[in-house]
Amino acid sequence: MGLRPIHFEIHADDVNRAVAFYRDALGWSFEDWSGYAGVPYFGATTGDEALGINGAIMERAGDEAPPAPDGGGCGAFNRIYGSVLTVGADDFDAAADRIIAAGGTVALPKQALPGMAWQGYFLDTEGNVFGLHQPDMNAK
Repeated sequence: MGLRPIHFEIHADDVNRAVAFYRDALGWSFEDWSGYAGVPYFGATTGDEALGINGAIMERAGDEAPPAPDGGGCGAFNRIYGSVLTVGADDFDAAADRIIAAGGTVALPKQALPGMAWQGYFLDTEGNVFGLHQPDMNAK
């Protein structure tokens, strides 16, 4: 049996701004766990755990890494940036509207995964990418 995600952490420069974004855009609720973590750390409840996972938003850690010697973008990264998470939606367009209204921006527009779903990617207020997925067997 494979390992499955049980918790996520989204790293943010401005934790309060990120909490407000995910609350307003995705309807998540938060609890301040900073006292346990010793840094700004807000537990995120995303919904029914049987259908997904919960996690947290925490203060971004680490120093800025210097650019790669060749000027490319593949130098060592010391600063921690969030992982891409994908969230499910019953109505992609309505969810996308909420994301934009809360301060998010489109990273990659909605596209069909033919015979499976609609998928798109957004940036949150902290520059982290996340996906939006609406199952739809008729997507073309």
